[in-house]
Amino acid sequence: MTTYRVCCFLRRFGAASNEPSEAVRDVFQAYVTDAGGVIGEEALRMLLREVQGETDDAAAAKEVMALAAEQRLLKKGGLTAEGFHRWLCSDANAAIDPRRGVYQDMASPLSHYFIYTGHNSYLTGNQLSSGCSERPIVKALLDGVRVIELDLWPNAAKDQVEVLHGRTWTSPVELNKCLEAIKEHAFTASPYPVILTLEDHLTPDLQAKVAKMIRETFEDMLFVSESESMSEFPSPDELKGRVIISTKPPKEYLQTKSGKEEAADEKDEEGVWGEEISDDKTTARQMSDQYSGKYAEEGDEEQIDGETEKKARQGTDNEYKRLIAIQLTRRKHDMDQDLKVDPDKVSRLSLGEKAYEKAIVSHGAHIIRFTQRNLLRIFPRSTRITSSNYNPMMGWRYGVQMVAANMQGHGRKLWLTQGMFRANGGCGYVKKPDILMNSDPDKLFDPRADLPVKTTLKVTVYMGDGWRFDFRKTHFDKCSPPDFYARVGIAGVAADTRMEQTKVMMDSWIPAWDHEFEFRLAVPELALLRVEVHESDNHQKDEFGGQTCLPVWELRPGIRSVRLCDQKGQTLRSVKLLMRFEFFPSSSSK
Repeated sequence: MTTYRVCCFLRRFGAASNEPSEAVRDVFQAYVTDAGGVIGEEALRMLLREVQGETDDAAAAKEVMALAAEQRLLKKGGLTAEGFHRWLCSDANAAIDPRRGVYQDMASPLSHYFIYTGHNSYLTGNQLSSGCSERPIVKALLDGVRVIELDLWPNAAKDQVEVLHGRTWTSPVELNKCLEAIKEHAFTASPYPVILTLEDHLTPDLQAKVAKMIRETFEDMLFVSESESMSEFPSPDELKGRVIISTKPPKEYLQTKSGKEEAADEKDEEGVWGEEISDDKTTARQMSDQYSGKYAEEGDEEQIDGETEKKARQGTDNEYKRLIAIQLTRRKHDMDQDLKVDPDKVSRLSLGEKAYEKAIVSHGAHIIRFTQRNLLRIFPRSTRITSSNYNPMMGWRYGVQMVAANMQGHGRKLWLTQGMFRANGGCGYVKKPDILMNSDPDKLFDPRADLPVKTTLKVTVYMGDGWRFDFRKTHFDKCSPPDFYARVGIAGVAADTRMEQTKVMMDSWIPAWDHEFEFRLAVPELALLRVEVHESDNHQKDEFGGQTCLPVWELRPGIRSVRLCDQKGQTLRSVKLLMRFEFFPSSSSK
């Protein structure tokens, strides 16, 4: 019995019960062959084949029985209903196989992979006035991020280098602290290469200091190309354990006017949760009306004209230049030229989100072809003061490898990024699907086309538990147990993007929804499953109860345990959902 005080009265509710939902009990009963109400080993193997899609059912059955034996949940040599339910909810039965690790081919060029990319990696909070520190860099690396961005500026005396968000009120951090942090933690979470992108605002003498610091810090970890340009990028396998420098060829520090006043007047239009994930049809309509043929850039990576750059290169530090393994191409502000593929040389291009949104309207096919050989990075616009993020699906649909995310923020768009890079063992590199690598002009992928359905994914949300352990009794509602509902949907190409919702389960810490959804997927290899739980409140904004985002192509079929995370993407200690995933080829779709 649970009691809540309302004024001078007491409200009593039945104690929370972790019994399986009715639908889960029905699955168990269908395989009971013993009069004692248990599942024998042969029946368990059949269940694992037919429900869970296990190919090695004998080995899987032994694991289940061993787990049940440890918890004394076997009866007459068979699996009890409680033992079955506990196994279903265990981490060993997670939606993504925890033992799978890195399984994709890692021997292709870097341009063949989506890469976990950070933006302004040193910031502790907002883009305007927060502190700069090496701590966010460490956290990003431990979370699997593989691209770290540092903005390099001279100090007030112009004799040392600081890392800060230029022309704002952010407080600086010493460059050597950031480099040491990268060296210590670069390969803790993943052995695959860390790309260090530098936004350089330095004079030649300070560039020389930076080159010396980088050499002395990373030593043999540093990858230095044998030639000034590469005809093809090395593979993640070839670059294991290496740090790669990527920036523009050196130029002199250019004095620029302060942008503080302009930035201070800008207001981010998104709340703490971020906008709902949508397709790009609206964006396409808006941008096609504005398209003028030229693409003005937002001021993340400073652009300079050719004459200024020519003068600036005189006296630049050659050692600094030699360290740049992946050169950032200077934009010509003409997309036909910017996205031109050089058959003899690869490079990296960087676009702000507004310029990119315009480009996909008129040059979508060019972007796909460009990213088959070259690297493209999209960065959030400068007006995202609160460190909100851009919808990464807008980039991945066109093969963009580096969709830079503000890891300091949180919200649905960052959840998508975290979800994508749970794939491939969480190593920070996810192989792009074959549809994005097909260079045949007649078969070039168009994410906005009317695409045929390949697969139908049926998702059943059975029940959830764990909030009663992780939250105070009155966290969601001071007068009663919470009223939970789940939201389930897909983020992917425009045709696949959709969100659905269960009914609200009133006054229950262990909601049992038993709700089925069907998602017809045209491009399952780019689809992410979105899951959110909220507590319904008739008088105020609904309370957040947890979320996760999972790559559809890695979901294990069957009834699976799904752990939920908090707003920042950190796994909640106890909160889980029990869900079922079933895949039907297009010919069998309902």
